[in-house]
Amino acid sequence: VQLQASGGGSVQTGGSLRLSCEASGNIFKINVMGWYRQAPGKQRELVAQETSYGDKVYDPSVEGRFTVSRDNAKNTVHLQMNSLKPEDTAVYFCNARATQAPLSAMSFDFWGKGTQVTVSS
Repeated sequence: VQLQASGGGSVQTGGSLRLSCEASGNIFKINVMGWYRQAPGKQRELVAQETSYGDKVYDPSVEGRFTVSRDNAKNTVHLQMNSLKPEDTAVYFCNARATQAPLSAMSFDFWGKGTQVTVSS
């Protein structure tokens, strides 16, 4: 399974970026798909995710500024980031929690390589 992310970059405070991620390979169903981030010296944290039913979860620090959206048919997830702040600077990782067989109850976490987002003041 491969997760290919794109859309990172550098912006000034208040700017916007859109991240995209496409999953491919041996996937039957992606149950949850979303984004994590890791800033230097900090642990990886959940930013936003969406289930296959459309339920969304956001970290409180991005609520109202970031929007996660999925296209289940295309195994893609996007993260629209508005009103960016310097504290949003991090490497952003795409994540997919998926099953690989029709009757399997086992799901696995798959990760993209990460894309850098830098917000300058």
